[in-house]
Amino acid sequence: MSLSLFRRFRAMLGCGLAVAAMIASSPAVCASDTLRVATEGTYPPWSFKDSSGKLQGFDVDIANALCVQLKMKCEITAQAWDGIIPGLQANRYDAIVASMSTTPARRKQVLFTNKYKETTSSFIVAKDSGITDVTPAGLKGKRIGVQRGSSQHQWLTGNGYDKTATLVLYDDTRQPELDLVAGRTDAVIGNKATFYADFFKRPESKDFTFVGPEFKGGVLGDGNAIAVRLDDTDLCNRINAALDAIIKNGTYDQIRKKYFPFPLM
Repeated sequence: MSLSLFRRFRAMLGCGLAVAAMIASSPAVCASDTLRVATEGTYPPWSFKDSSGKLQGFDVDIANALCVQLKMKCEITAQAWDGIIPGLQANRYDAIVASMSTTPARRKQVLFTNKYKETTSSFIVAKDSGITDVTPAGLKGKRIGVQRGSSQHQWLTGNGYDKTATLVLYDDTRQPELDLVAGRTDAVIGNKATFYADFFKRPESKDFTFVGPEFKGGVLGDGNAIAVRLDDTDLCNRINAALDAIIKNGTYDQIRKKYFPFPLM
């Protein structure tokens, strides 16, 4: 091999190694045509499993619509809420589409896209409970049901409810409602739109009502957004562009109307 040919071969080899190194160091999703998405899976109407075990719900439809816009396949899995951020950090999936509130604490752990819906939280009690004051003092001695690790759980402890009342913690959102109906708790707190679209559509809800004001901001977050890993700015930007596109082309509103008769943003 001549000296000049050897030099050209060495330059080509170096370029190839550099490209390989760039590919290896890029986020996994960039080298794949599949977007791995985690959702909660027990949180109707946002995400839940139908009778065949297939994931359904607003968040699932939004994830699928984003994947269509991104021209990627969607691989959506259910993940228990208290492990959903650690799973993202461990690279088990690329994005969380699970009605996650954009709280200050979570912003230290994940990178959020633009919000895709607003959120407020409310208490529910039995109509004949006599409960009208939902301050920590007003709920003194009561049992409050809430999902473990949720923003509402953090809000209750941050505002001293755990010092005046008993917080009854659950691993999903349906069980607090069941225990409220059964009389095992005196109140539950959660997402108001979720209660409206799920709990208050069921026959057993007729004896229950919202009480007190709506709560938002602080640990309850400034709306809901999609979470990706802190260093995955490229994916975040691409999801933001896709989200903007499905809002502008009407896809978002078609999905919203499937579940809610009122705007979410």
